[in-house]
Amino acid sequence: MKKLTLLLLSALFIILVHGNTVAAAGNPKVIFSTTKGDITIELYADKAPISVRNFLAYVDSGFYDGVIFHRVIPGFVIQGGGFTPEMVKKTTRAPIKNEADNGLKNRRGTLSLARTQDVNSATSQFFINLQDNAALDHRPGNFGYAVFGKVVKGMDVVDTIAGVPTGRHGHYRDVPTIPVIIKKAWRQDHKGISK
Repeated sequence: MKKLTLLLLSALFIILVHGNTVAAAGNPKVIFSTTKGDITIELYADKAPISVRNFLAYVDSGFYDGVIFHRVIPGFVIQGGGFTPEMVKKTTRAPIKNEADNGLKNRRGTLSLARTQDVNSATSQFFINLQDNAALDHRPGNFGYAVFGKVVKGMDVVDTIAGVPTGRHGHYRDVPTIPVIIKKAWRQDHKGISK
């Protein structure tokens, strides 16, 4: 009986370890090639499936190619995904459901969906947290902003973007004076090969 129990526990352990490895290896990754360098982002499809599907639809369609980081606030966030270098707002897909209640937190290096005051208004715009921003997390009385990924390579590039000079552009504030452009965004497969 002890041998059978030990055998079953060993088998369960192997399955759990292997399952977690496969899940982590299976998380989609996206690379942004920017005018300041490359940023690789791992997406949490298991925790934020709607947000990840939405983001990947924009990536796959080429929507992010040529857009800028239009909002840079040192010590807070860099935001992009919606404007051309001329500050023309791009036409987006329909807004999606906010998944900020997924248990993920707005910590340094995480990627979250930007939105208006309307909780379910997120479309293409996203931000990367430059520090832990607990005020943006889901909690009673504050629905929060949906975290759906994390920078896994290129946080030095994010920090470089965070340090660029900014100013006003029309009624927009915190706009880089020299545009920081996402030249291209694409998926990287689980073997590290770009698609």
